[in-house]
Amino acid sequence: MKQTHYFLAVPITDEIKREIANWCERVAPRFPFRTWVHKDDYHLTLAFLGAVSDKQLQAVKEKMAAICNNYLPFSLTLKAIGTFGTSSSPRILWQGIEREETLWLLRHDIYEACRALRFSLDARPFAPHITLARKWEGEKPFLFMELPDAVEGYVSVHEVVLYQTHLDRVPKYEAIASFPLRQRWEENNRRGHESWGN
Repeated sequence: MKQTHYFLAVPITDEIKREIANWCERVAPRFPFRTWVHKDDYHLTLAFLGAVSDKQLQAVKEKMAAICNNYLPFSLTLKAIGTFGTSSSPRILWQGIEREETLWLLRHDIYEACRALRFSLDARPFAPHITLARKWEGEKPFLFMELPDAVEGYVSVHEVVLYQTHLDRVPKYEAIASFPLRQRWEENNRRGHESWGN
């Protein structure tokens, strides 16, 4: 049985997924990366957890529900395309996000909670991004200046999602739990009370 991994992330709205996917379809024929991410797998990682026991999984769900109830929904602004790795042969092509303080605070709280649950987390500085493609395989060096302008727009953040990875599927990330931010939770709770009264 293959080991599965879990991570916590901000999901990307369907409209922005479509716009990014259209950008990638235009770019892919001229930029030979080994893999282009399926549009349903676009996300913004907050914490990679790795392998998780059933007991840890339940604890994560409880912690995330409590943390997300402390935050109101907010928006993120898309910015320029970027890369990780060497400039001539990048290992990752990504869509950037402008700094939004609420996102950094939310990620900090999530990290602290996961560390308290004894997860070993990435210690590198937070660099929020949406991965678009992996592993440059072009015969010639990657030329960043030949890329078209990045997609512009906003990502509305209403929830944090716990994803499970399935390496043998496409798309490969499955949402197994959702943790609404406070306004969404209040709306759902209000609707629930209204339905009980009917």
